[in-house]
Amino acid sequence: MSAAIHIDADWRSLFHYGEELCGDRVMMRRNDEAFVMVLADGLGSGVKANILSTLTSTIISEMIFEGLTLHEAVETIASTLPVCADREVAYSTFTILKINYITSKAYLAQYDNPLTVFIRDGQIMDIPRNKVVIDDKIIWESQFDLKPDDHIIFFSDGILYADTEMQLNLNWGQKDVEAFLSQEIHNDDPARECTRILLAMVNSLYGGKPSDDCTVAAVRIFPCTETVVMAGPPADPKDDETVMKRLMNATGQKIVCGGTTSQIAAKYLHTDVVTDTETPMLDDVPPKAFIKGIDLVTEGQLTLQKVNFLLQKSLEDKDFYENLLLSREEDGASCLIRAFAESAEITFLMGLSDNKGHQNLSSVSLNAKMMLIRQIADRLKEFGKTVSIEKY
Repeated sequence: MSAAIHIDADWRSLFHYGEELCGDRVMMRRNDEAFVMVLADGLGSGVKANILSTLTSTIISEMIFEGLTLHEAVETIASTLPVCADREVAYSTFTILKINYITSKAYLAQYDNPLTVFIRDGQIMDIPRNKVVIDDKIIWESQFDLKPDDHIIFFSDGILYADTEMQLNLNWGQKDVEAFLSQEIHNDDPARECTRILLAMVNSLYGGKPSDDCTVAAVRIFPCTETVVMAGPPADPKDDETVMKRLMNATGQKIVCGGTTSQIAAKYLHTDVVTDTETPMLDDVPPKAFIKGIDLVTEGQLTLQKVNFLLQKSLEDKDFYENLLLSREEDGASCLIRAFAESAEITFLMGLSDNKGHQNLSSVSLNAKMMLIRQIADRLKEFGKTVSIEKY
């Protein structure tokens, strides 16, 4: 069965002022069928809280992802983690979200964390809850259906009662957070925008010196569409039409990379390739082009090399990635990065024809291209994308 929805997820934290480690931790797991996100809030702050939350989120996410029950996961945590001598509790608080891509159904479990916020069409939606008692812990379970543009946002208790005086701010609680989010979050806002907006507000309320760890995790649901990237001509010219039909059947964006590939696309579509002369040229990225009926047309090897570099740097630095997506750069590499960010599923149609510009090194050139596309695919998967490569 094919996926009905896709999930855009993000999380970020503010550290307790003066601490080098965060006592909250979020873990995510996903495959072609399910997505699991767990936020754990370790007791206290600093190193101890970081260890507790890391172990809790790791254990729960792995067990729930593999299909074990909540009862089994909680019992495992209780028997694995040390008991806090002061409070006589063995693990951190947690929120678990599991979403099935195929059925569009969500499972939610919450233990001692603030209530999860569910936004649909700008309105806060009630989530029906059932009480479950496991090891004397009251856990609230929920199951509900999802549709595109739904937002699910959950957070640690440092988000609540944020105040500059290190005391409870009774003017900022659960209802106020919900009202703020319903007003500020729009249907098409990505998950990263949801986490950014809420943490910016909370940091302001704390005067830039949070007296508790603050973590926000957000999920946005959107339709599962397939972006198709044709990269390189097929080994056999007889397959040009087959590959072009595959490209034009994409339910998402249609992208062409490479000069010869662009000519094949233009011929199939009975039109011309028009070079972009308006966008300022970069030293390391050749100009892109336009073909009527194709969403994005770029040069091949050099542009993909730049994309690979930008993806790797983005994985290492979330702020760099966010600035990249917000930039107005219109070079081929920047446009490809934004196209990938907006895509749920990405399929590369990898042409196996030798590069005529490297006739003496044709096998090296082809192998380099294959390796480059595999690296891009692997990095896109780290961003939660479903990626496949078809060879022609």
